[in-house]
Amino acid sequence: MKIAGDYTFEAPRDLVWEALNDPTVLAKIMPGCEKLVQTAENEYEGALKIKVGPVQGTFQGKIKLSDIKAPESYHMQVDGQGAPGFVKGEGNANLTEQDGKTLLHYDGDAQVGGRIASVGQRLIESSAKSIINQSLHGLHEYIKAKTQAVAAAQVAADTAADTANSEEEAAAARQSAVAAAASAVEPPKITPLSQRQVATTVAKDVMQDLVPANQRPLVYAILALIGVIILVRLFRSNGE
Repeated sequence: MKIAGDYTFEAPRDLVWEALNDPTVLAKIMPGCEKLVQTAENEYEGALKIKVGPVQGTFQGKIKLSDIKAPESYHMQVDGQGAPGFVKGEGNANLTEQDGKTLLHYDGDAQVGGRIASVGQRLIESSAKSIINQSLHGLHEYIKAKTQAVAAAQVAADTAADTANSEEEAAAARQSAVAAAASAVEPPKITPLSQRQVATTVAKDVMQDLVPANQRPLVYAILALIGVIILVRLFRSNGE
């Protein structure tokens, strides 16, 4: 199974690189992530709860980064397993600066086995793509909030530095204010309520990826009819 894509961040490359390598941030913005901790230099362990079609469960996995060229690129190896099956893969991430923005390009190959493989490669690929896009969107929101906080802190720090007794004190005041503002920004945590929204988004993305546009109205109509039938049956069973 091949996975590849691009995403544009409206932020400098150094800031994007820092966020991509912060397990605390990634754990909070990744749908279904229950844990992501650093165990050694460039090595991490995590737990990810996923649902692909009728198969759902938690994967325990290890991640290792290599060939690191900060802040440009790195190679990633992933090895995870759980009740739904297993996944092994590796890939690359590359960051390129473009007019004040940062373009992320990622590509990789993965091998999937167990019950999760029974749902089909197309469905797995579409679900993985949706989860990645949701994660990158959450990361982008965090980076934008951090950029705005740092910019505001720099303005306030410059004002405070004007009253400093020396250049050294002014520089220290600026650095302290900016660092405090940056550390105060929290990633957008995915709540239990939004987990249902995550599943809905995955289903919508899978529909758009697998079903031709001219056939979607018919599919939606069939799904709506099935929903009505289920509601009628539930109403009758409650009446009895």
